[in-house]
Amino acid sequence: MALLELKNLHIALEDGTEIVKGVDLAVNPNEVHAIMGPNGSGKSTLAYALMGHPAYEITEGEVVFDGRNLVEMGADERAQAGLFLAFQYPHAIPGVTVTSFLRSAINAIRKARAGGIDDPIPIPEFRKELLAQMDRLKVSRDLASRYLNDGFSGGEKKRIEILQMAMLKPRIAILDETDSGLDIDALQTVARGVKEVVGPALGALVITHYQRILNYIEPDFVHVFVGGRIVEEGGPELAHKLEAEGYEAFTPVAVGEGES
Repeated sequence: MALLELKNLHIALEDGTEIVKGVDLAVNPNEVHAIMGPNGSGKSTLAYALMGHPAYEITEGEVVFDGRNLVEMGADERAQAGLFLAFQYPHAIPGVTVTSFLRSAINAIRKARAGGIDDPIPIPEFRKELLAQMDRLKVSRDLASRYLNDGFSGGEKKRIEILQMAMLKPRIAILDETDSGLDIDALQTVARGVKEVVGPALGALVITHYQRILNYIEPDFVHVFVGGRIVEEGGPELAHKLEAEGYEAFTPVAVGEGES
């Protein structure tokens, strides 16, 4: 069984509108999966539902993460178990520094894994790891003392998301349109960071409209997501095909079987 496995997954909004309409997907560490699709296809809905956002309801199917039923876990439990979401538009938290945020998040994970007993990371160990990861990922050390994402540029916000991945060490990371709003230099920097952290202990699900980020993060698998379904799957060559031809060729498949 894969580390993260989706079987016939259906997701609806609070009003009952079905957005995701039967998705099967398996993701393992050391794999990069790209989910590509047009606006409104349900890609971000899938990401938020996997993380336990209350506005989205899993109405059918199952999600198994490391042998556990993800649907029965709260959002905090999912994060503590090793599921991570990098937001398309990361939120600012005025009054909370990057350093404080990361240390609190690490300590919450350590406490959960110690059976509810406080097990804070020693400050010297945390500081050494933080500075090492910032240097490795080419994140300015000045950001460590600033309030999280408060006044940050788009590129700085996305770099901090990758820093969070490196520090929190999740097992599966979902990147929701990480390339959104980035210029080419910032995109290359963020992509290099993703490549740095994906490995034997971490798999990634990269959600995007465009092929351009995949020029720098070569996926092992590409899944075309249209109309709430995966309608085509392949390797990196499929991303190039989509860039050249668009999604129109896949639309009839997604809305077939008499669906309007």
